[in-house]
Parts: sequence; C-alpha cells; structure tokens
Amino acid sequence: MTTQVLLDTNTYLRLAKRIRPAVGREFGQVPYVLVILKAVEDEVHRSTRLRFLNPWFDELEFAQERMAKQVRLSAAEKQDLKLVQDVLLGTVHLDVAKYTTGRSPPGATDCWLLAYGQVKGAIVVTDDLGMHTLAAEAGLKVWHGFELLAKLKTAKIVNNELVREIYAALERNSDMTETWRKAKHTEFARIFGAPI
Repeated sequence: MTTQVLLDTNTYLRLAKRIRPAVGREFGQVPYVLVILKAVEDEVHRSTRLRFLNPWFDELEFAQERMAKQVRLSAAEKQDLKLVQDVLLGTVHLDVAKYTTGRSPPGATDCWLLAYGQVKGAIVVTDDLGMHTLAAEAGLKVWHGFELLAKLKTAKIVNNELVREIYAALERNSDMTETWRKAKHTEFARIFGAPI
C-alpha cells in the first residue's frame, strides 16, 4: 500500500519548482507518493507575500499539476479532519508559547494538514518546528523538508547537482531554515563536506 507524503505550503514552495513533477510523484520502496491539499493553494492565494515571492506558483504548468493531482476529500473525510483539526488547534491555544519557535504557532491550515496525517495515515512534510512539536505530542509522523529531499535522492529522483541547486536557491531567497542549514553538513555531507 502506498503511503502519502503530504507537502505543507513552504515545503511545496521550496521544492516544486525544481523537482518535476512534484505532486503525484511516487518514489521509494515503501512506496511513497507526494500529495498536496487545496488548503496549501488557498494559503498561498491568501498571502500577498507568498504570491510576491513565488510568482511561478500560478503558472499554467504548476497550476495544472496541482489541480490534476490534488487530493479530493469526501464530506465524511472533511468532517473527520475538522474534528481532529479542532482538537489540535485547541491544544495549541492551551499553551501558545510552547508551539512558537521563532515564528507564529501552528494555525488552522497547519492543523488541517496534521489532521489529514492523522485521519489518512499520511506523513506531513514541514519545517515548522511548532508543527513538529505538536505532531510529536499527537503521535503523528512528520518529516523536515531536507529529510524528504534525502529520501528523493536515495530514490534517485534528485541528484547531487539538484540538491546543490536547491540549497543555492534557499540561500539566494533567504529561505534557509536552521534545520536545512544543519542538514547541509550532516545529511548531505557527501555533497557539501563536513562542517569546518
């Protein structure tokens, strides 16, 4: 049975331009398949900043790929997700500071994605440390974006050159998170070398 790997907004924006196709892509021996929810698209469209920083997002090629491969949810699934989302949001509101690590705590979209992971048995890919904390407490499986990239490299979907290109783009766009920075010389030490 295929395990879904759900991309959060920032992971999609960091990888989708360079890993083609990004959505619906199967890889690995498990096997895994990359998926996206409409909530991600909605989040980008609501944010002037994200649209400005990612003008390619609504180009026909990317929009058609997302539309064709977007997960469709039944009314019953949406109801189940809403219940889990409410519990997760409630958990965050009980101790906001606990889930705030350098940015805002997990919001409605973040909790919707984690709820999908719970209900559908999917792995959520996010670099949001607050989401990682919440997921750990709820027993949900999450990966960092660099972990997904490493798995795609193992599956020969990406090569060393593409990993270097992705890192260069993150640096150029001032989008390098601390977890990606550390992974550069641990997970990808064969590409970039050990830290000096």
